[in-house]
Amino acid sequence: MAADIRTTPLADADDPFVSVTGWGRTASTTAYVRRPRTPEQTAAAVREWGARGGIPRGLGRAYGDAAQNAGGCVLDMTGLDRIHSIDATAGTVVCDAGVSLHRLMEVLLPLGWFVPVSPGTRYVTVGGAVGADIHGKNHHVSGGFTRHVDAFDLLTADGTVRTVTPGTELFDATAGGMGLTGVVLTAAVRLHRVESSYMLVDTERATDLDDALARLSADGERHRYSVAWIDLLARGRATGRSVLTRGEHAPLDALPARALRAPLAFRPGGLPAAPAAVPPGLLNRATVGLFNELWYRTSPRAATGRIQRLSSFFHPLDGVPHWNRIYGRNGFVQYQFVVGHGQEETLRRVVRRISRRRCPSFLAVLKRFGAGDPGWLSFPVPGWTLALDIPAGLPGLGSFLDGLDEEVVAAGGRVYLAKDSRLRPELLAAMYPRLDDFRELRARTGADRVFTSDLARRLAL
Repeated sequence: MAADIRTTPLADADDPFVSVTGWGRTASTTAYVRRPRTPEQTAAAVREWGARGGIPRGLGRAYGDAAQNAGGCVLDMTGLDRIHSIDATAGTVVCDAGVSLHRLMEVLLPLGWFVPVSPGTRYVTVGGAVGADIHGKNHHVSGGFTRHVDAFDLLTADGTVRTVTPGTELFDATAGGMGLTGVVLTAAVRLHRVESSYMLVDTERATDLDDALARLSADGERHRYSVAWIDLLARGRATGRSVLTRGEHAPLDALPARALRAPLAFRPGGLPAAPAAVPPGLLNRATVGLFNELWYRTSPRAATGRIQRLSSFFHPLDGVPHWNRIYGRNGFVQYQFVVGHGQEETLRRVVRRISRRRCPSFLAVLKRFGAGDPGWLSFPVPGWTLALDIPAGLPGLGSFLDGLDEEVVAAGGRVYLAKDSRLRPELLAAMYPRLDDFRELRARTGADRVFTSDLARRLAL
């Protein structure tokens, strides 16, 4: 049921204009940042933010410009951070949009529950997880995050809060809609039962891209989680060589005695959060080439059933503070695309082009997607997705990625909006067939006059 929220003074009424950027640090813009702490303050901010509109923002892990709004308002939602209720029998949680996946793990793992979908970082808010319809290593089994959302409360352009449920157009427009239909305030999420905070992990090497595709395809749904790290500097017969990592949540009877003392303890680990923990500009072709060679050679040819901490399996980079600085002062572009089954030759061509271009990407992962998600702008479709980081200062990078876009579009694929910072707008409709429906809903509800971002303006969303 829709409900009006009264206008109340904002807690952070004196917040200044500040520079805001994405995780890739490629381009910063200046915005007026507000940090409400209640739904009422959120509504007040939306009503007051003027002609340049605004966009909700979580923990800033969108790589590009999705959570920036030059000259307008950015709504920092991390102040809405309450967990309202947990049903430890049914496995559901109701929480504010500003609650992070990290916080949910802290609270839920000791109760025997895990988030249904986790990307490569746990520093994502629930609101961001809905807005980007995040996916993880288990998409081929579990789909995207919003498949596990029973409902969310959405502050819409007319100032009302609507409880939105699956199967409605507002749900499907908001799932993956990058915050452009309204502000998610709370969400009810279904969880996944686990017996421990450890993983049973199988690791093996693939000699080239075709070998990796064959191994991932043959696995079917035997493993809940699967991913391949891919060496994009390897050439010739080794092009696309990979290290495959697949896992399941470890049952109690698989744990060593030391782990049985506290099987559900959440121990994220990591390095001290010091600004200088990662030296800037650490990566280049030489260092990445050395890293890739060592990683591939020291990975086991085949190892099964190894016990690993959950945080090490899902979020290894979260243990490295400020790892986004390693590509230097110009930042980096994360390029992620998906092509459908039957379009493997396009994937091969793209990998060969990247290899020939000698892109120094140490973080390159290949995953298999299952059935597409209902969100109109949700990224996954059944097929293969490749994500890679590239230094933004690489000469000719723009035209090179434009060429990859053309390959992807010709194959019926798409790029991920939560990672994008440079896609040409004329390609968007071919990638997302429900784009016109999304734009029409924004116009009909008035969201296009209230909620906007640098991404929205760049791509005419």
